[in-house]
Amino acid sequence: MTDDAPTDRMGTVLTALTPEIRSAALKAMRSAARAAAAHVGGGDGDAVDAAAVRVLRAELGELPIDGVVVVGEGEKDRAPMLFVGEHIGRGGSGWDVAVDPVDGTRLAAAGQPGAMVVLALAPRGALADIGAAHYLRKLVTRVDDDRLSVAASVADTLAILSERLSRDVAELTVAVQDRPRHAAFVREVVAAGARLDSFVHGDVERSLRVLLPNGGLDALVGIGGAPEGVITAVAARALGGGMRASLAPQSRREAGRIREAGLDEGELSLDALCSADGWVAVASVTGIDLGARTLPPVGADGSVAVWASDS
Repeated sequence: MTDDAPTDRMGTVLTALTPEIRSAALKAMRSAARAAAAHVGGGDGDAVDAAAVRVLRAELGELPIDGVVVVGEGEKDRAPMLFVGEHIGRGGSGWDVAVDPVDGTRLAAAGQPGAMVVLALAPRGALADIGAAHYLRKLVTRVDDDRLSVAASVADTLAILSERLSRDVAELTVAVQDRPRHAAFVREVVAAGARLDSFVHGDVERSLRVLLPNGGLDALVGIGGAPEGVITAVAARALGGGMRASLAPQSRREAGRIREAGLDEGELSLDALCSADGWVAVASVTGIDLGARTLPPVGADGSVAVWASDS
């Protein structure tokens, strides 16, 4: 997979996303990954994130696009750049920008694999504007099916996946982040007889493993970051998987902001999260495990992966 002509198994790069834009975006991501890498193992996640933000914002500002950050840093990150609503680029075609300067800052701070820079671009207006929300309840699946619902039981979800994938439930693996709020999900996975993949940080990495062929995972369930959820939706469209979500405020303050913003508190389909095909890329900081494919730490060949869709 080359930087000047990235492709994916489901489609080709969006025609409107010129080689100049792609090349500049990937350069910015690699630069941000290198900046973050300088703080790997130092125990300071804020330093990891701040270093990546500064470099990424500066270089994305030179992209030949009229970009608006729809998903980015914000109140939860206490960051002054790449905030929701910020305009980036030198002008050109209009794009929604979704960015996570470092997904897995704690992993990077501890010197552990799984940290990466994530960037997604979609045509203006395609990405859900959920700036008031910090958390989503998510269901990410290897295949899409209209019967799937984020509100359904894990057993019902696994029954549908078993049918669609022609595999027994016992052969399916579900990723659940290791959090107290997920105890019920863990019990449901175990009770259904499926395999449990418990992880601590990095739900974008796990979501990609669900969506990629030979990623070793079939579904992800649980409550995680809303920004990461929108980015995952771009990847789901590009890779042909499924995603459902709903707002899941974890504090009264967040619930109040959601009500004031008038956000849809019902189930969000993949189209509601990302209504048009887009482009998503990840740049490894500390190394990424994508199942059948791994990305080495920044600085090594093959430390960037790109997916796009235009079907």
